[in-house]
Amino acid sequence: MISIKKIVKALVPSKTVLANLGNLNDSYLFITAPIRHWNALRKLRKKTKIKVAFFVLHSSIWKCDELYKKMEKDEKFEPIVIICPYMSFGEDIMHKEMNVAYNFFFQKNYKVLKTYNSDTGNWLDVKNEINPDIVFFTNPHEITRKEYYIRNYLDNLTCYVPYTFQVSNLYMLQYNRIFHNLLWKAFYQTPIHKKIAIKYARNKGRNVVISGYPGIDVFADKSYLPFDKWKIKDRNIKRIIWAPHHTFGDDSLSYSNFIKYHQVMLDIAEKYSGKIQMAFKPHPILRPKLGLENGWGEEKTNEYYLKWNSISNGQIEESDYVDLFLTSDAMIHDSASFLAEYLAVNKPVLFMVRDKKITERLNEFGIIALEQHYMAHSEDDIYDFIENIVINGNDPKRNQREAFYKNYLISPGNISATNNIFNEIVREL
Repeated sequence: MISIKKIVKALVPSKTVLANLGNLNDSYLFITAPIRHWNALRKLRKKTKIKVAFFVLHSSIWKCDELYKKMEKDEKFEPIVIICPYMSFGEDIMHKEMNVAYNFFFQKNYKVLKTYNSDTGNWLDVKNEINPDIVFFTNPHEITRKEYYIRNYLDNLTCYVPYTFQVSNLYMLQYNRIFHNLLWKAFYQTPIHKKIAIKYARNKGRNVVISGYPGIDVFADKSYLPFDKWKIKDRNIKRIIWAPHHTFGDDSLSYSNFIKYHQVMLDIAEKYSGKIQMAFKPHPILRPKLGLENGWGEEKTNEYYLKWNSISNGQIEESDYVDLFLTSDAMIHDSASFLAEYLAVNKPVLFMVRDKKITERLNEFGIIALEQHYMAHSEDDIYDFIENIVINGNDPKRNQREAFYKNYLISPGNISATNNIFNEIVREL
């Protein structure tokens, strides 16, 4: 067995790395993290029941469904979902998102708690009132209240499953924040993602486990019967998802073409009425951002969203998208996460290219995933995709997508990512 002294010695960073950690307190936390994890693990090995808290901000990007269910069925674990506040767009949006998330899990009969008590106005003290043994974070960003950050759970075993399939080149943001370096286990998707962590994370990716991506486990489950969420049930009418991203600004991280094509997509739905139906599947942050955007605002945004439900062959989808994906025929999007996720269902997919710098925004895995897409550089490309590929069924990239799935999306060990995560935790315990 490796001694604690050797672990600490191996993890002590250079003076240069320490200087980049931001402050002395973070440096201390970084160095002592392995000892804290070891002490927490020793205590847990003596327990007969392990409390596992899943911290959730948005139900629409929940990826741990099967993991929760698996733990719920196991006598050793006691899972609970904790709804944390999303603080970026004010109190109204915060309460709305919390209520949406709470209802989502409540309807699934999960054990779920909101951190905000509307009767008392108090916030839940998770550390003392719930006292979890393991905390699963589903969002690495500091966009909730400070008491729900990783710094408050240093004596717990902390895990992270990314809410998105990481395809961008935001290496420091996605792999090397203090959050990533304090985790006990970071469950990443492929060997490419671990290679990135080894290169960019201060801890050299020592806490990374290649598990596969639990968000796509269900797509490989042949026993799963999806619910048909589409307005028109006639399967001769092709079903197309349009999933615009929220990054419509002018900075180098922007993917979204929503401002350019928002009316075009409504026009397309109208033109091909009787041949297609479209589900408007916006990123959850798109609505609040449009509400603050010049030329849009809350009223115009709400009118636009309602328009999709009012047309005969359109609908809006703002929650979980597993059933939507499985019962669709194609997708049009400019979302970073869906760049990989939709490939798991091996259906035609069109990427709306914002500019020529798209590949500069992607990591190695993202570039490979992009190559499996058809590309739209203009309005004409969108029409061509719908007519020739979706309606007429000419799909020359089908075999290419299938090869991508086999090479990159099948989880290690030929078992689900959920099982890989669960087995890793059980093995450690």
